[in-house]
Amino acid sequence: MPNLPNVVLWSIPAFVLLTVIELVSYRLHPDEDAAGYAAKDAVTSVGMGLGSLVFDLLWKIPTVAIYTAVYELTPLRVPVLWWTVPLMLLAQDFLYYWQHRGHHVIRVLWACHVVHHSSRKFNLTTALRQPWTSATSWPFYLPMIALGVHPAAVAFCYSVNLVYQFWIHTERIGKLPRAVEYVFNTPSHHRVHHASQGGYLDRNFAGILIVWDRMFGSWVGETERPEFGLTKNIETYNPLRVATHEYAAIARDVRAATSWRERAGRVFGGPGWQPAGAAVPAPAAPAALAALAAPAAPAAPVVTATAGAAEPAA
Repeated sequence: MPNLPNVVLWSIPAFVLLTVIELVSYRLHPDEDAAGYAAKDAVTSVGMGLGSLVFDLLWKIPTVAIYTAVYELTPLRVPVLWWTVPLMLLAQDFLYYWQHRGHHVIRVLWACHVVHHSSRKFNLTTALRQPWTSATSWPFYLPMIALGVHPAAVAFCYSVNLVYQFWIHTERIGKLPRAVEYVFNTPSHHRVHHASQGGYLDRNFAGILIVWDRMFGSWVGETERPEFGLTKNIETYNPLRVATHEYAAIARDVRAATSWRERAGRVFGGPGWQPAGAAVPAPAAPAALAALAAPAAPAAPVVTATAGAAEPAA
């Protein structure tokens, strides 16, 4: 087994320090337009991150077993050398792009990944908001194992990718020099990815290199200020509900389905999939046409009164 460092463990002090710096920066130089921090939201994100560490230990048992079996079956071997590690990182980053993209376009995979998008804030604690059902990711890296990359080396590359993505979850860094923005995933690119506006949805899936998005047509640059969260946000800070709410929604839709085709679509279609012929709300008639079609109302008598100021709704 290659002797590779645990990059996540070694990065924890940097995570804490950078988060404190970002939090203090909001205190000293607040930005009214930025999402910033909220105590409950940040606590939930950290809690989801700690919970993911526990659940990942469970999911690693079958994953390691499958990876080991495939690695033993393949006759290929890729040594862990100074020049092969960058190639492994490149291959893993390419496969991460497809893993990430797949988790946005297949609903049962989205049910795992939606956790990471469930915050309406965008700060360094958002990077820690990780799913508890990450067993859906392992199939995407089987090609590396089949080509002779040791499972421990795959895990190392995956950890490097996740550590890199920590710093791009911030609004405190604007756009970087053009050359950097063209090649690497940056806070600007990742803000687009976390936005809920229609033009930003399902864009910028990169881990480290944004060039994959440019190559496969999923890149969009940041123009208008992003609105973070989901197209239909959840109103809860309960970690268990955050982790499972989309699975519960899938279960409700499957129970209500009237055919096996619809059931399959509810699970394996896109997050917004609807069966053919589903009723679509009719667009509202323009106000001018509605006024012309409505019968004229009798003129009301003019009454003069002094109105009290309305109290705001609770």
